[in-house]
Amino acid sequence: MEQHVKNRWLIALAAVGIHLSIGSVYAWSVFTKPITKQFGWGLTDVQFTFSIAILFLGLSAAFLGHYVEKHGPRKAGTLASIFFGVGIVGSGLAIQLGSLPLLYLCYGVLGGIGLGVGYITPVSTLVKWFPDRRGLATGLAIMGFGFASMIASPIMNNLIESVGIANTFYILGIIYFVVMFASSQYLSPPPKDWVPAGFSADATDGKKQIKKDLCQLTANEAIKTRRFYWLWLMLFINVTCGIAVISVASPMAQEMVGMSVQTAAYMVGLNGLFNGAGRIGWASFSDYIGRPNTYTAFFAIQMVLFFLLPNLTNPVMFMVAMFIIMTCYGGGFASIPAYIGDLFGTKQLGAIHGYILTAWAAAGLAGPIFAAWVRNTTQSYTGTLSIFAAMFVVALVISLIIRLDIKKLQEEAKRKENSVELAS
Repeated sequence: MEQHVKNRWLIALAAVGIHLSIGSVYAWSVFTKPITKQFGWGLTDVQFTFSIAILFLGLSAAFLGHYVEKHGPRKAGTLASIFFGVGIVGSGLAIQLGSLPLLYLCYGVLGGIGLGVGYITPVSTLVKWFPDRRGLATGLAIMGFGFASMIASPIMNNLIESVGIANTFYILGIIYFVVMFASSQYLSPPPKDWVPAGFSADATDGKKQIKKDLCQLTANEAIKTRRFYWLWLMLFINVTCGIAVISVASPMAQEMVGMSVQTAAYMVGLNGLFNGAGRIGWASFSDYIGRPNTYTAFFAIQMVLFFLLPNLTNPVMFMVAMFIIMTCYGGGFASIPAYIGDLFGTKQLGAIHGYILTAWAAAGLAGPIFAAWVRNTTQSYTGTLSIFAAMFVVALVISLIIRLDIKKLQEEAKRKENSVELAS
């Protein structure tokens, strides 16, 4: 039986392949100018395509999480590759026909569904293959999502210039479909009761023991607990503030510290790098300091930086602060699946992760709108940053409150263990 066990690092590679493909959604802004120029559509109308995609990412992750658990990662990954591939190729057709509603339907709805299923499928599988290094494993895949726009942007730019917008969508759609489809075929959960070499499920044979989860809940049981909503709120605040800052990073830097247009563009490019690095860095670090400490650190750091940002006059200091915020933003995404595994077990991790990701969909819509509204109302970014700093105070408090629930669960688990020992 042993020789049939797949290589878990190849599973991780397959997960990265899927995330590199769907993460290209973050490079949508590369298309906005050429599309508005070609058709004369409004910038807001074209940008709305991205908002629809993020909304459907959250909705499909929530509603199709159970599909992932029921049919397994191979079928779910194949479904994601079909939706995403058809969505991107269909976007080419929408451009050829000059139809904005068709673009909304293909890129936003179909592509968004592919995004949501493609996002949770490899992550829920990896958590099961890496019980010893959950943070590292999920960080690897989700890092692919963060770095994708850096890789995709220059390729998209060159393709648009050489073959036009419609053909760019056709080419990318086919490539993404092939990569995602091929990657999905290798995905599968580990065999029952499998543990990595050198580890043991119990402590009796002298090997390192796998840390037990606090409990094993189904998705529908998980959403009846308080800690589910604490996690949801923490992710929502982290993403709302992060997305809002990403959406106004360039004009904010120019207005607040007098950064040149070129330098601001350079900073925006590097933001992607730190967003990706934060995903693997923080998630791996969370394996050592624990997920509760990691989230408390995110909020404490960002609370201080958001208070400081309006008072920074030096462009270099401003950049450094932005880069640290970006690592926390990316790290929040990458550490959440491991935190879910710790708190609810791996029984239906994909479905629970899907429910939690509705926080991302909500934040994706709320963040940029909220940032723009506060900026227009107060005529400066200072007000926006102060409100975000206050939101991080709330998140920090939540990250401490959730520890009370964890402590209670640990005590319950201990009591159960003791009563089992007494009975035997």
